[in-house]
Amino acid sequence: MTPEDPRAARTRAKLRRALLEECAERPLEDLGVAALVRRAGVGRATFYVHYADLEALAVDACADVVRDAVEALHAWRGRPDPMSAPPALLAFFAELTPQAALYRTLLSPGGGGPLGRVLHRDLRARSLAERTLAGAPDAPLVASAVAATFAGVLADWLHGLLEGTSDDIAHQVWQLLVALHRSR
Repeated sequence: MTPEDPRAARTRAKLRRALLEECAERPLEDLGVAALVRRAGVGRATFYVHYADLEALAVDACADVVRDAVEALHAWRGRPDPMSAPPALLAFFAELTPQAALYRTLLSPGGGGPLGRVLHRDLRARSLAERTLAGAPDAPLVASAVAATFAGVLADWLHGLLEGTSDDIAHQVWQLLVALHRSR
């Protein structure tokens, strides 16, 4: 793998930061490339060198939420408490609030949408790798179920289809995921 050009990395970081700042002030659907590149201090052509459109930038800017979710679900060692979510998962749900509107735009109810697809793909891959390494039965089936359950619950909670505090939802989704792992 070729190392990334530091200038390109800095430009993408500026664009991601500008997008998050803009989305703190207005919904993604109301944002234009002109305002974004102005805030980022880059040219419009530079934007299109790095991203096809605002949605692609938004998914990239929100990719950290995917990495954080995957890590939070796997941040325990030993035998998990089936009733209490690990601290990392509690923190993950609590930290979603500042950008909840942006996540709702990219993560449709049920766990679909561009961010949902990334979340499902990455979570399924991590779950599959861990279950395969452990020699667990039906690794592909359970990995798919874990990814779909987590993405769906997260999206439905963000869209107000599930009631509860961030802690309530973290504990409830944890219990579901533990049950899935134990089911096979």
